Amino acid sequence: MYDAMLAETVTITGAGGDEIEAYLARPLGPGPYGSVVVIHHMPGYDEPTKEITRRFARQGYLAICPNLHHREAPGASPDDAAAASRAAGGVPDERLVGDVAGAAAYLRGLSSANGKVGVIGYCSGGRQAFLAACSLPLDAAVDCYGAFVVGTPPEGSGLTMTPLIGMTDRLSAPLLGLFGAEDQSPSPEQTAELEQALRKFGKTYEFHTYPDAGHAFFAVNRPSYRPQAANEGWQRVFDWFGRYLSA
Repeated sequence: MYDAMLAETVTITGAGGDEIEAYLARPLGPGPYGSVVVIHHMPGYDEPTKEITRRFARQGYLAICPNLHHREAPGASPDDAAAASRAAGGVPDERLVGDVAGAAAYLRGLSSANGKVGVIGYCSGGRQAFLAACSLPLDAAVDCYGAFVVGTPPEGSGLTMTPLIGMTDRLSAPLLGLFGAEDQSPSPEQTAELEQALRKFGKTYEFHTYPDAGHAFFAVNRPSYRPQAANEGWQRVFDWFGRYLSA
């Protein structure tokens, strides 16, 4: 079997018709392949997130990560772009939805796509994955420790995020949630509140909370990394997308 993939920077049309940078990784076989929009964490459109995008391509998905901070600091380092975005209050929710819609449309337009699109996000991206799945027609969603789906940012953070739990009835896709028991953003109490709302509206979901893990336990380049939780989490992600994004 032919085994090769291509990873490259592309330009997509995001919210408001803006052209923004994105990172695309895809197998070079004929497909058809399911597609995944990767939403980066608050630290930005960085190399670890690009590696996550390539990992999905290695698993047989068309994957794209839009640079959500492109407008604030085009061409800047991920750290500087993230700082500029944070200073502006974070990525506006309406703009996020438009950028994910543009990324999904780009993937669906590829000749090897099977038409099914999922979304995954980490940290702030986990919240944004939930937002996207409540705002767009998607086929699967994964929330990796997304803060402020329930609750609000602390005083002085500069962020203007509002809770999303009131949108739960609009969730369009089966949702996988992966959380750390030692996390406080979201806390176990907050994930339990979200789970209660999902049950109330009869949504398809699975939540898994890992002991001895806190926020960002997937992040291999940070002290928060927890190999066992991350490895188990990756397997659940691939099982979830395999279930809902296959041809």
